[in-house]
Amino acid sequence: MDRFTDRHGHVRHYFRRRLGPRTVLPGRPGSTEFMQAYQAALGGAAAPTTKRTRGTPGTFDNLVQLYLESSDFARLAHSTQRAYKLVIERLVRDEEIGDRLVHQMERKHVSAIVARRKETPGAANDVLKKLRILLRFAIDNGMRKDDPTLRIKSFAEGTFHTWTDEEISAFEGRWPIGTRERTAFALFLYTGQRLGDVRRMSWRDVEGLTIKVIQGKTKAELWIPLHPGLSAALAAWPRTHMVILTTHYGEPHSVKGLGNWMAATIAQAGLPDRCVTHGLRKAAARRLAEAGCTAHQIMSITGHQSMKEVERYTRAVEQKRLAVAAIEQQVRAENKLFQP
Repeated sequence: MDRFTDRHGHVRHYFRRRLGPRTVLPGRPGSTEFMQAYQAALGGAAAPTTKRTRGTPGTFDNLVQLYLESSDFARLAHSTQRAYKLVIERLVRDEEIGDRLVHQMERKHVSAIVARRKETPGAANDVLKKLRILLRFAIDNGMRKDDPTLRIKSFAEGTFHTWTDEEISAFEGRWPIGTRERTAFALFLYTGQRLGDVRRMSWRDVEGLTIKVIQGKTKAELWIPLHPGLSAALAAWPRTHMVILTTHYGEPHSVKGLGNWMAATIAQAGLPDRCVTHGLRKAAARRLAEAGCTAHQIMSITGHQSMKEVERYTRAVEQKRLAVAAIEQQVRAENKLFQP
């Protein structure tokens, strides 16, 4: 019998006769499924083709399997599925809770898990979010009755910097119309979309005076009118590939690849580290708000699903307008007071 530990820390067992093929032995040594597979392999028969069950029923390992096979998980976008699975698997592995019973987790355990990640608030909040999803799924499936994540507060996180008009002008001054850098910049700034959506934009998405976007994260289908700045950038960019943005080798970008390339172009424009690609999505929303657009109008462009994020821009613009009006009114009143 062969045994080894894989890169995830899981111990795998195989049966193999000398120079013969290996047969997987599922479960733990001594368990019913393990011994049945072992006896079948010993006798020369193929191991029973039963569906492999991860972990004992009621454990976190089993909960993870059920969730990853559920319709809840299947409804998520593929990129979201990968991100969720990565965080969940790492959580179970790092906390060594795979063989722990789900119904035994208490609020104090959740607090400790989150607190251990306090040095990276974003990671702590992400773990809390995924743990909450798992435990609510467990409640829905009768594995426990209460949610120990309730009222556990998230850590305050830093926010992405919203590009200023001066920073936008600096980038445009470095990368003129007709360059790959300016074309990418215009797509981000004038559509307000995420990295994953911009990298997929193709010439067939450009329909007359609009560009069509189906967001990977939300599945929202958007028709965004072409801003004159975007029209000018696209008109100066050759249609040599179906995808608008490609690498220097003519291949579509990966999300990570496009993000790294954009970071390099931003740095080459002499802009500070606070200027990141996602900040252009925020700049797009800011500019729309400053132009007097309502929250719903902004959402029709950016595809935000919640009013909370978008209303932040409209509130900020309204605060500035009210503040200017207030000071102007104060100055007028003071001038009247001191007039002879």
